[in-house]
Amino acid sequence: MPEMYNVNNMGTQPGMQMPQANPQPNPFGNPFSGPGSGLIRSGLGAYGEKIFGSSSEYVQSNISRWFSDPQYYFQVNDQYVRNKVKIVLLPFLHRGHWTRISEPVGGRLSYKPPIYDINAPDLYIPLMAFGTYVVLAGLSLGLYGKFTPEALNWLFVKGMVGWFLQVMLLKITLLSLGSGEAPLLDIVAYAGYTFTGLCLAVLGKIIWGYSYYVLIPWTCLCTGVFLVKTMKRVLFAEARSYDSSRHHYLLIFVALAQFPLLIWLGNISVNWLF
Repeated sequence: MPEMYNVNNMGTQPGMQMPQANPQPNPFGNPFSGPGSGLIRSGLGAYGEKIFGSSSEYVQSNISRWFSDPQYYFQVNDQYVRNKVKIVLLPFLHRGHWTRISEPVGGRLSYKPPIYDINAPDLYIPLMAFGTYVVLAGLSLGLYGKFTPEALNWLFVKGMVGWFLQVMLLKITLLSLGSGEAPLLDIVAYAGYTFTGLCLAVLGKIIWGYSYYVLIPWTCLCTGVFLVKTMKRVLFAEARSYDSSRHHYLLIFVALAQFPLLIWLGNISVNWLF
């Protein structure tokens, strides 16, 4: 009698191929490989480009608004440095205007660099003046036998604190008048010119001690006049509102604030406050 076999137990026989199961079709299809995939991809690409493009433009506009281009502040030459130092130390003798020169660049107005405009701010003079101030302060301490590396570090920190206080004074003054549009590096540069007169006062103290008591008030006066004229003609041109009485009071406050600040910075000692 023939032997019966169960079809389910046959397994795979040599030479026989099992039928392949067809995958179930996706009723929704693949949105990125179907007939409308190109439209979808182009739409998503345009949307992403719009988002990242607008974000990049926003970041760049805010960077240029607050910080400008750092290279702009170092475009100087010998003639500019000499004339700028004269204006900072002797602002009464400056007979020209105090407004900056603008020019159209890329469809918008931009200010000319310092090499072409004596009223443009730069960072070369403030940084050189700050370094000279620290060196002269260290030399002054050495002449009195008080020089130590720690004391020089304290003088460096003291100078940076003074620079920061000057920046905050100018920035708060501008904000109180409704003008917060000035680039931060402009304000840092204008505040850094403080050390130009300080170098002269400290050098006078090294050469002849009593000359300091004449040079430091003169330095405070000239720095105050320079900042007042600069802020009035240059920075306040961007103010959105104008209040004559408030304007004048704030300018007087900026000028008077130079006396305690510069006297504190000009007092070269190992003590922090005095």
